[in-house]
Amino acid sequence: MALPYELLIGLRYTRAKRRNHFISFISLISMLGIGLGVAALIVVLSVMNGFQKELRTRILGVASHIQITGMDGGLPDWPQVAAQAAKHPEVRASAPFVQSQAMFSVEGGVRGALVRGIEPDLEDKVADFRKTVRNGSLDDLKAGEFGVVLGADLAQALKVFVGDKVTLIAPQGTVTPAGVVPRLKSFKVVGIFEVGMHEYDSGLALIHLADAQKLYQLGEQVSGVRLKVDDLFEAPRITRELARMINADAYLSDWTRSHANFFRAVAIEKKMMFIILSLIVAVAAFNLVSTLVMAVTDKQADIAILRTLGASPGSIMAVFVVQGALVGFIGLGMGVAGGVALALNIDVVVPFIERVLGIHFLSKEVYYISELPSDLQWGDVWGVTVIAFVLSLLATLYPSWRAARVNPAEALRYE
Repeated sequence: MALPYELLIGLRYTRAKRRNHFISFISLISMLGIGLGVAALIVVLSVMNGFQKELRTRILGVASHIQITGMDGGLPDWPQVAAQAAKHPEVRASAPFVQSQAMFSVEGGVRGALVRGIEPDLEDKVADFRKTVRNGSLDDLKAGEFGVVLGADLAQALKVFVGDKVTLIAPQGTVTPAGVVPRLKSFKVVGIFEVGMHEYDSGLALIHLADAQKLYQLGEQVSGVRLKVDDLFEAPRITRELARMINADAYLSDWTRSHANFFRAVAIEKKMMFIILSLIVAVAAFNLVSTLVMAVTDKQADIAILRTLGASPGSIMAVFVVQGALVGFIGLGMGVAGGVALALNIDVVVPFIERVLGIHFLSKEVYYISELPSDLQWGDVWGVTVIAFVLSLLATLYPSWRAARVNPAEALRYE
């Protein structure tokens, strides 16, 4: 099947001839501009998706989707509360916990930390601590043996390793004839975990639930129950429904109350970066305007001849729309290919740049995430592709319309 002559002429005009090398160079610059803008937009959106995913995974791997705590700091009949929560069809698992502040002392060094008493087998169902333990094992937390699993930064600050002893100082004192004496207990370090977030790595310690109950004199009470649900984004609704189902003097809260700012900030940043980088793509796309205007000026004689041969103004307009669209399509293709390749391999590219420059972009002491994550979502790629292509087409309309208005007599007067 023969191709329309508008398409053939438009394709021919994109190649350099004797008189229009400069125009072809400007076309190349336009292609590269569109390609770089599209690639940057894809990579940035992938990185923002990666940050959002990492924050959700790390925070909710340590925290809980929903937390039920006693009003006075203790929850006496927690098995009944857990059983009532389990009746909700979207609650997947539950685990009791004891939580309080404490201080760890080793050879004169003192560090404050949040102590959480857990049942290791039940905790696996609501959190991912086991995956973060890099030394020792969570299974070594056994009732009555007073073992402790420390965050990596906390262990480093105390200068202890697996097998060492630390002294835990509980805030609740023991009343003696000499006055109130702080409660001290020696614990053995049985593991060290590293979540990758400084807040937890430097300020959280895990002990067995029974040891925590004995240490803080809670008896059979616990501080609360942690729940895991099917869809974490439905946690607020599930919390409201559970409030009507649970018959206990307890306070229910979900992760959105304590960590929503992190996710809201990432979502806003993603939208703003999308808008800003879309403007960069728009600037690159509208470079086509100057390219096509110069092409129309250079090809006025050709346009006049085509008009005298019977070409309609619409056909002349189609020729230059094809030329501009082809430039935009090639640039778009290069940008999508480069952006997808970089987004999929950013975990290799960024460490290489860090080694070459001798710097670390994301310090763990400053940022919650110390590595640059990437989560390529094809919906974002298609959205960027459509926007860039539409902008490229819009950029061709004015030059093409101007070409269609060329007067053949005026164009051939000095030929």
